[in-house]
Amino acid sequence: MSDKGYITKRNIIEKSLQLFSVKGYYNTSISDILAATNLTKGGLYGHFASKADIWQAVYDEAVCIWRERVFSGVRDRTDPMIRITKFIENDLRNYLGADVFEGGCFFLNMLVELSGQSDPMSKQILRGFVRISKLIQAWLDQAADQGLLKPGLNHKEIANFIVISLNGAAALYTSTRDDTIVDQTIEQLGFYVRQLKA
Repeated sequence: MSDKGYITKRNIIEKSLQLFSVKGYYNTSISDILAATNLTKGGLYGHFASKADIWQAVYDEAVCIWRERVFSGVRDRTDPMIRITKFIENDLRNYLGADVFEGGCFFLNMLVELSGQSDPMSKQILRGFVRISKLIQAWLDQAADQGLLKPGLNHKEIANFIVISLNGAAALYTSTRDDTIVDQTIEQLGFYVRQLKA
């Protein structure tokens, strides 16, 4: 792909990401994307075969942006419990609270919109949430192996609870833009995580 082709494709992805984030997938028309990118239909379809293909590229881009913000300074922590706390803080403060996407949490918004409408797309988002939960569970398993946790805890349920709490905070923050939601969720999930320690 030429430099110009690469730049055009990036422009389509970046503009579509903001459109999908604010208007939703189904309320964003190809005409909206053409207007935002200043492209013709031929220019757009020269890079993507369909709106669904654009969505896939947008989803991949959103994942990259989210990872960059959420995992900053996380993996270099040797204590898995500190890793979990840092992950929670980053997700809420550096991703959600930083208003990375104008419409709020891209993944939650897309999941709500696409559930019951596009099974493949909604399942892809759900698989992402499951992967996050499994990662947190793996960190909890590491902490247990190091003797850092109280015995008898259900790591899978704890990890699921953390992911559910993060998504609940995302829904409330997106609808209010109230920073206290971010602050209180960080504080209370931090308290919860500390209570798991031996």
